[in-house]
Amino acid sequence: MRIPRIHVPGPLAEGVELTLEGAAANHLRVLRLRAGHPLVAFDGRGGSHDAQVIAVERRRVAILLTGARDGGVESPLHTVLIQGISKGERMDWTIQKAVELGVSRIIPVITARSVINTEPARLQKKVDHWRSIVISACEQCGRNLLPALDDARPLSSRWAEFPGGVRLFLNPQGGCRVSDLPPPGEAGCTLLIGPEGGLNEREASGARENGFEPVRLGPRVLRTETAGVAVLAALQTLWGDLA
Repeated sequence: MRIPRIHVPGPLAEGVELTLEGAAANHLRVLRLRAGHPLVAFDGRGGSHDAQVIAVERRRVAILLTGARDGGVESPLHTVLIQGISKGERMDWTIQKAVELGVSRIIPVITARSVINTEPARLQKKVDHWRSIVISACEQCGRNLLPALDDARPLSSRWAEFPGGVRLFLNPQGGCRVSDLPPPGEAGCTLLIGPEGGLNEREASGARENGFEPVRLGPRVLRTETAGVAVLAALQTLWGDLA
């Protein structure tokens, strides 16, 4: 049986006993772990420890950290995904797979074609839900470093805040192929993807004006939940660790 991984904010140190509650404890109970079962605890900042279950209660699970683990699985390619918010499970799937593909940061943005309730409390609930998906994806794929997840804000208010490096946006109507791009260097790549229906003309013009180069992925039009994942996979294959 594969050794389960669980995110624990920390601090982590050999010999420390931790009491897990909430989602973390529920995750271990769902796996039907018992006292003595091994697991891996990671802090989301790059550190991880071997551990074992020492007690399972109705609402809590106690674990003992038994020693630090070496190594990590972070990609050498720094990637940022600026994702136009899409509906429900489409956005969830995009975030999950982007984490599995090694994305460094995810910036959800509200675009003209995003269908979402922008009331602050509802937006915060969405972001909290996406953060739980980030954690679960890291638990599954072996990452010890949680990718940053920004709050959801309008695309039009964020142009000046986006990171540098090679800036790209997917444009089915034209642009160079991903394989034609020069290596991005240490600054990495920042990728902008629209929601269902893509970016509108004003947003596409804003992308160009702010240094985002249009790129395409062959002759087919990809769905929003496929597009970002496909480009990230291509970038990781060219300059990351998927080759």
